[in-house]
This record gives sequence, C-alpha cells and structure tokens, in this order.
Amino acid sequence: MTSQVSKTVLRLEAEEVQTLKDGINFKKQPEDGKCYIIYKGKDKMRACRNQCKHQGGLFIKDIEDMDGRTVRCTKHYWKLNVATMEYVNPPDSFMQDELVLSDTDGSLELLELNPPDPWTAEPREAQELHAGEITLTYITHACMELKAGNKRMMFDPWLTGPAFARGWWLLHEPPSDAMDRLSQADLIYISHMHSDHLSYPTLQQLSMKRPDIPIYVGDTSRPVFWYLEKSGVNLTNINVVPFGVWQNVDEHLRFMILMDGVHPEMDTCLIVEYKGHMILNTVDCTRPNNGRLPHGVDVMLSDFAGGASGFPMTFHGGKYTESWKAGFIKNERKKLLNYKTQLVKSLQPKIYCPFAGYFTEAHPSDRYIKETNIKNSAADLNESIRKSCPNILTWTPSPGSVLDLALALNDPSNSAITEPPNDTKIYKDSWDFDLYLDELNASISAEIFKYKSWIQYYYKWAGFKGYNLVIRVIETDDDFEPLKGGYDYLVDFLDLSFPDVRPERDHAFEEIKNRVNVMRHVVLNGRLWDDLYIGFSNRMSRDPDTNFLHLTWYHLVPQCTYVNNMKVLTCCMLKNHHTDS
Repeated sequence: MTSQVSKTVLRLEAEEVQTLKDGINFKKQPEDGKCYIIYKGKDKMRACRNQCKHQGGLFIKDIEDMDGRTVRCTKHYWKLNVATMEYVNPPDSFMQDELVLSDTDGSLELLELNPPDPWTAEPREAQELHAGEITLTYITHACMELKAGNKRMMFDPWLTGPAFARGWWLLHEPPSDAMDRLSQADLIYISHMHSDHLSYPTLQQLSMKRPDIPIYVGDTSRPVFWYLEKSGVNLTNINVVPFGVWQNVDEHLRFMILMDGVHPEMDTCLIVEYKGHMILNTVDCTRPNNGRLPHGVDVMLSDFAGGASGFPMTFHGGKYTESWKAGFIKNERKKLLNYKTQLVKSLQPKIYCPFAGYFTEAHPSDRYIKETNIKNSAADLNESIRKSCPNILTWTPSPGSVLDLALALNDPSNSAITEPPNDTKIYKDSWDFDLYLDELNASISAEIFKYKSWIQYYYKWAGFKGYNLVIRVIETDDDFEPLKGGYDYLVDFLDLSFPDVRPERDHAFEEIKNRVNVMRHVVLNGRLWDDLYIGFSNRMSRDPDTNFLHLTWYHLVPQCTYVNNMKVLTCCMLKNHHTDS
C-alpha cells in the first residue's frame, strides 16, 4: 500500500476565515484559479473541491435550495448537499471527496490527501525510437492494436455481433484480418464488462483459435469475466491484476491498469510504456484515476461520441417532448465536446486520437433512436482540439489506418499516418440481425417464465429494499406495445413486496416498458439491466422526474452464483406450480 501525501490546496488567513458566512462559501485559489466550497455549519465546517464527481462540472448556488446547503452542477444539474457531502440528485449515488481542514491560530488550510502518481514509480528515460518500432492500428470502436518492439497488444476487441443485447452495432467494418490479428496478439487488455468492450461473440471466435491467449483485466469489485462460465467461451489465461502496479511484458514494455474515480467497481483505464514513451488510454472512464493523469504522454486515446445512454431518448411524458430532447442532446454534445477539448488541452499529449464511440443503432426497430441520438463526430472533436491546441497532432482513425509513433514525434508535418487503400470498406452495411436476435428470442419461451412466481424470485434474489420507490414493469413487443400474455407487475422496493395496485403513500414511481426478449434474456442469465437501458430496449416515465433509479440499477446486477440459482428455482417452480397464480 503506497502512503498518502498531504498538499495544501487553499489557505485562508484569520481575517478571511472571519468573513465566512453561515452556509455555502465559494472560494478560488488565486495562484492556480482552482475553486473550492466551504460549508460553515453551527458546530463544524466541511470543504471540497468545486468539481462534480460525475463529469467534472462546476457547482453554483442551487436557486431551489431553501436551506442553504445545496449546490447544482452546471453540466448535468447534479446536486450536492455540502452539509453532508452527499449527492441528492441522483439520490444515494455518490459521496463527494472531502478536503481535510486544518485550523491554526485562526487561519484555515484545506488539505488534499493523494497517493503518489503510480506511473512515476521506477521512471524510465525516453529513448529514441526507430520507424516502425511503435505503431497503433485502429481496428474498430475501442479496439486498437499496439505494436511495441516485437510484442503486440490488443485493446477491447469487439469485432462481431451486437452490444447491449441488441441496441448497439458496429459502425465500422473491421479489417478483413482483424480476427487473425487478435488471435496472434501477445496479450489483450479488456477495460470493463460492458459488451462493447467485453464482446462474447468476438471472444467465442477467439477461443476456437487460441483459448490460452493472455488476457489482462483490472481487479474490479464487479469481475469483468463474471459471465465466462455461463457463456461457454473457453478462455484459460485470464489475469486479474491490481491497480497502479507496473506489469512487465519484456525489458522495454510494461503497462499499468488504473481505476475510474466515479465507477471504481467496474471501469478501468490503461497506461502503456515502451522505452520511456507513454500511451494513455482512458477508454470510457468518467473520471479516470480520479482526475490525476500523466501530462505530456506521447499518445492519448479516449471516447468522444456521447449518446451511450437511454436518457433522454427512451423517456416520455412530462417535459420529454421531441423538441426538448433535441435541445438537450444538442446541449450535451456541446458540453462533451468542450469537456474533452479542455481535458486534452490540460494533459497536453503529443498525439490525440478519439475512439470508443463508433457504434450505431442499426436495427430497423431502433430507427427512432438512431435519428434522435445524434452524437459528436471524431472529426468535430479533433477540429476543436486543433483550434485550442495547434501543437497537438490529432488522428481521426479509419479501420486499418496506422500511426507510426517515431515518425510522428520526429516530424509531425510528415505523414506519420498510413491510411487504408482507397477501396477499403469503411462502414458496415449488414449485421446478421437474425442470428443474434434468435438467441434473445429463445429466452422468451424458457420454462421459468411459465410461472409468475419468477418475479418474486428474481427481485428477492437481487435483495434491494428499504427504498421508497415503486416500479411498474410491462413486457412489450419490439415497438413497445404491451405484449399479449406478457407480464405486467408492480414492485415496491420499500418492503420488497409485489402489490396489485400502487400504494396510497407518497412514493417515487417509475413505469418501465421492456422488450420481452431482452428482459427475459437479462433475467434468465442474471445480466446487467444496462442491456435494457443503454441498449435502448425500454421506454420509461417517472414521477417525480428525478434520477432515483441509480441505486436500483446498481443492485440489479449479476452475481456469479445467479445462473445456477435460477436452475434450482426453475426446478422448484416446476414442482410447486400448483401454488402459482
């Protein structure tokens, strides 16, 4: 365990301390311009950075707050109660990282405790590179091949099939030799369990070619490969490594996996170093390594597109008109573009490449989502970065395009990027929909769903209760019309009961229409509800219009024992079906 170091981020002299008012105080460090919040209560004071834990937005006074305790983020309107350091919208989501307060002779110091940046351990001087010594080849979406010396490393291979059940499909056509490249790699890094990064259709093909290929994942609390046994994919060399520790591949090549500050239970990012040259891949992390990242790396890769959520396209009722959605999405795209531009500007990589956003809602039944869910383009982001940071070389990749790092560092004006031949197919135009939807549809007729008691078994297995939320779940067809003979039920999470009508007490309420094939596939296999939400396979309305499902979603996640439990439950219900309604 590395020891923490203490750093004074803000100091107030005694005269300034006396001017602090009761409640919320916004303060700025004059030297670096960084902002802080100090809350002065009756018997204690608390402090934190003025930075939202979601995506780093700035807090301002919440005009709806009558108690003088809440601030609102200017990015996505998250709200933080600085008296408790708890986020109140969405509720029960995160705790804000507090600063330590040190009071000496009436002055006040705000101290931040940080571990040393782990990549600084055992530093190596950058050595001169030869042409072809380090190359990056873009494959598709978040899949990139790194050649360093005589080793080849592959990131997040999604080469075939859908992600999030049936919601996401590859936008780019992978190079024709992509699977051969993957099977011949020396090692593979998989960042997290979301299926656009952990693609079981891809891994199934890989396992038939080379089941013992070394795969590396971070030691997240939600295991990346929780579904491996059930999947039937035969991979025998999966390595779970600790965060912030160099993993040596050979005398020149090493890598380190880091966690996300917002979702440490599942998201990770990566630093690769070869002969002192660093490549930073932040993947999908909302706040990689809690915002502490190396500056001046040779190459930085990150996501860019947005649109990787059901909100607001899958919501209806209240304010969710088409014009409101269009305005919201446009605004969010602008915010994300500015955020990524500022992040790249602050980190000053020599080369930047946007990736991990090349997906499309290709299935005809998701045409509405495709037309509504407008995303940022990599070209737009790179143009913004070039205007802000003309010294940074940007790369907008096409499948099969290659960046030669030595050429890029020696003479950026020269062509360091080799594009694929002119006749190369860039965009996909077919996706084998039926092959993958047939698998989902097979879940509909599973034996367990003949008996309504599966509902109680399922939610009691999840074990989430003590929350004043009631949901109504309605099984539907592809067009979200209630399914004849489908289930329509209520779950009261206050006491985990299943009432016939909504309770009379005040409560939060959500109506969720789920496509039956995806819902039953999720239940049958203990899959993430992300397959429904991020995969655009549900439609939702809520009262009040608050993100109170955050905590619920967190509990409706897989457990390694779940699938075996469902087999036992199926047998129990077959024996006791006479008690089922």
